[in-house]
Amino acid sequence: MSVARRVPDLGALELLLAVVRLGSVGRAAAELGVTQPAASARIRAMERQVGVALLERSPRGSRPTEAGALVAGWAQQVVDAAHALDAGIGALRGRRDGRLRVVASLTVAEYLIPGWLVALREAHPEVTVTLRPANSAAVADAVRGGEADLGFVEGVRTPSGLGGTVVGSDRLVVVVAPRHRWARRRGGVAAAELAATPLILREEGSGTREVLDRALAAHGGAAPPRLQLGSTTALKAAAVSGAGPVVVSELAVADEVAGGRLVVVPVPDLDLSRPLRAVWPRGGRPAGPARDLLALVRSGERAL
Repeated sequence: MSVARRVPDLGALELLLAVVRLGSVGRAAAELGVTQPAASARIRAMERQVGVALLERSPRGSRPTEAGALVAGWAQQVVDAAHALDAGIGALRGRRDGRLRVVASLTVAEYLIPGWLVALREAHPEVTVTLRPANSAAVADAVRGGEADLGFVEGVRTPSGLGGTVVGSDRLVVVVAPRHRWARRRGGVAAAELAATPLILREEGSGTREVLDRALAAHGGAAPPRLQLGSTTALKAAAVSGAGPVVVSELAVADEVAGGRLVVVPVPDLDLSRPLRAVWPRGGRPAGPARDLLALVRSGERAL
C-alpha cells in the first residue's frame, strides 16, 4: 500500500495539532478558517484513515487519546518539515517575488496607489513595482490573463472569475464650471433631471460609468452622453472649460473644487457611492509582494 494512502494530508495534520493545542474542535476550526462541522468531519475521516481514535470528545472540549498524542507528535515533525520546505521554496522564488505587477483603474492609479506604493517601498525596499492604469474592465481582463499580480477596480461587484475584497470607498460627484446654470442651484438637481441631461462621461467599461449607469437605471437610464472621454484629466478639463456637467470621483476634483474652478452639484435623491476593490485570480490568495501591498492597503483603510 502506498504511504500516501495511510498518511493524512498536511491540512488534516495542522487541524489535529490545532485541536490538541486549543482543546476544542470549534476553536481550532475558527483559527483555521473552516466551519466546525467541516473540521469535525475531517477529524473523523483522519481517524478512519489511520485506524485509531485520535480525540476524546466531551462537553468541555476535546483532548487527544494516547494514540492521538503520539500521532500529534509525529504530525508536528511533518508540519515543521513542511514549513522548512516552504521556506526553501520561498528562497528559490525570491528573485521572482522581488517584482510586483499592478494594474489599477484610473482613479485608484492616479489618486491612491502612489501613496500605497510609497508605504510598500518603505516596508519592502527590495520590491520593484510596475503600475499600469486601465479602466475596470481592462483591469479584470489583465488579472484573469495573468498579466498582473494584483488589480484594483471601482465597480459595484467583484468581476467574474476573480477573487476580491473591498479596500476602501469612493463617491462620484457631479461637477460643473462656476458659470454653469446648475452651479447656482442650492438644492442641486434631481436624479431624473440628471438622467435626462447629456453628460460628459467616462467610456463604457470604466467603474465610473458602471456605477452611474446602475444608479440612474431606476430613473429611466442615462441620456446618451454629450462626450465620452478616456481619462479623468480629460473629464476635469472639459468641466473647467464649461463644456457641460461631468460625473467623476470626488478624489479627482478635490483641488479644483477647493480652488473654485469647479462646483459640486448635489443630487440628493441619488446614491453615487462605490466600493474600491482589490482583485486577484479566483482560487488563490495574493502572495509575496501582492500580499504585502494588500495588507498595507487594508491596514490603512482600518486606520481611517
